Amino acid sequence: MKAKLLSLLLLGSVIFTMNSCSSDSSEGAVTANAIAKSKEVSTYIYSAEELKAMELINEYRVSVGLNALKTINHISFKSEEHDFYMISNNVVNHDDFVARSQNIIEVLDASKVGENIAYNYNTPEGALKAWLNSESHKKNIEGNFTHFGLAIKKDSVTGKKYYTNIFAKI
Repeated sequence: MKAKLLSLLLLGSVIFTMNSCSSDSSEGAVTANAIAKSKEVSTYIYSAEELKAMELINEYRVSVGLNALKTINHISFKSEEHDFYMISNNVVNHDDFVARSQNIIEVLDASKVGENIAYNYNTPEGALKAWLNSESHKKNIEGNFTHFGLAIKKDSVTGKKYYTNIFAKI
């Protein structure tokens, strides 16, 4: 009886030890970053206007001696979400920018994020001109960024266009 009880206690302590130990190795472990990466949106369908706006921004950056920015679909998706938020709430603002930037930091390993918005410009040229005439918006366009995304969405009720342009350093 004592031998059985001792065997049971030994077995129980082995099981307890196996379940309570932690490892310093990250090999094979699922990290928070890996979980965030799995939430990356990889597909985004660009309109001709969105492509033109990104082309204009890169042309401007190159003309002033800066690097052209690479497009990331996930950032354009986050831009589109904000456009739809502004349209559905009839506002033009940076609401939830912290959440958008935190998502981009976590999902894409960005170290820095900036955002420009615009409203009621008929063309990408008009929006870019307005951004360049604004010190804070121009600072983002000329910022130390490596990637960007952009969305332009039209309010089906008013016909007015909403622009969200997000920049990231990755």
